Amino acid sequence: MSECCDEGCGKVREAPVDPMVRRILWVVLIANAAMFALESAVGHAAGSVSLQADALDFGADAATYAITLLAVGRSLAMRTRAALIKSAAMLVMGLVILAMAVARALTPAPPEAVPMGAVGALALAVNLGAVLMLLRFRNSDANLRSVWLCSCNDAFGNVLVIGAAAATAATASPWPDLAVGLVMCALFLSGSLSIFRQARRESALAQASI
Repeated sequence: MSECCDEGCGKVREAPVDPMVRRILWVVLIANAAMFALESAVGHAAGSVSLQADALDFGADAATYAITLLAVGRSLAMRTRAALIKSAAMLVMGLVILAMAVARALTPAPPEAVPMGAVGALALAVNLGAVLMLLRFRNSDANLRSVWLCSCNDAFGNVLVIGAAAATAATASPWPDLAVGLVMCALFLSGSLSIFRQARRESALAQASI
C-alpha cells in the first residue's frame, strides 16, 4: 500500500492552496453572477435562444465557481466529487438549452440583433478576463481545470452569439440564433464528458492511495 498521509495513514492529504486561488474564484464568480442576471433579462426581452443559453452558461459557471471554492484545499476525493457534480450540472444545462432551442424552433421569429450583439460583446470581454485569470489552472486537477474549461467554452460561445447577431441583422432569420444555441448545447455536453472522464481517473487514483 502506498503512503497516504503526512501524519499517519487513515487521513487523506489535503491539497496546498495557492493564496491567489480563492481571490480569483471570487472575482469570476461575482462577474458570472452579474452577467447571468443581465443576459437572462436581455435574452428574454430580445427573444434570443443563444443569449438565454449564454445566460444559463453564466449561471452554471457561477455555481461551478462556488462549488470549486468549497472544494479548494480539500482532499482529492472531495475535489473529485465536486468535479463530478459540476459534470452533471453541465449535462443538465446542455439538455435545457436543447429543449429551449426545440421550443423556439416551433414558433420561429427572428430575435433582436442589436441587444444580442451588444450583450454578447460585453459577455466576451468578461469571459476573456476570466480565461486570463484562470490560465494557471488549465493543467490542474479536474476541480480547478473545470473552471478554466468553462470560461474557454464561454468565450467561444460569446463569439458565436456575436456572429449570430450579425447574421440575424443581415438575414432577419431566426436560424442563426437557433444554430448557435445548438452549438452551445454541444459545448456543454462535451465539457461535461471531459470533466467526468478526468474526475473518474482522479477518483481511481484516490482509491488506490487509501
